[in-house]
Amino acid sequence: MNGNTAEDLSETSLSAAVRSVEVEEDGAPLKSPERRKRNRSRARTISVRRLSKTELKRGQMLYPETDYWKPRNRAECINLDRPCPYVSCKYHLYIDVNPEKGSIKMNFPDVEVWEMAETCALDIADRGGITLEDVGEIMNLTRERVRQVETTGLAKLQALVEDMEILRQYFE
Repeated sequence: MNGNTAEDLSETSLSAAVRSVEVEEDGAPLKSPERRKRNRSRARTISVRRLSKTELKRGQMLYPETDYWKPRNRAECINLDRPCPYVSCKYHLYIDVNPEKGSIKMNFPDVEVWEMAETCALDIADRGGITLEDVGEIMNLTRERVRQVETTGLAKLQALVEDMEILRQYFE
């Protein structure tokens, strides 16, 4: 190994890589503290405003608006089959509809509804507290995004409480 031949370089880099791997006492390699890679595809948003008139008409013909029974409150849906078939429910985790813009966000574009482990946000809320990591898995969000949403929601609630206190003082 006196020159910079390809064999010399590959042997050197290989031996350096072998030395850099740490092993436990039983010989198994230690897991590196690398970030976990996202195993699901990102949510996709369909903007109704960007669809052409022909696409909107085609959608109306393929999926006509029909009146069917669906639960109106938690008491009606608590004992129904899971996964929940009522994707149009505002507590369903498969899609979110923005009432102002009319856009549809598919939270799990690579999964069918019947393949989802959790489909109802109310079922998750009934179980009690869970970690940011678990919420991220359920909602197809990163842990950091869940933390941001939590902080924003708590700030809004705090502002609401302060407004209620001002109103209470006004009426007393």
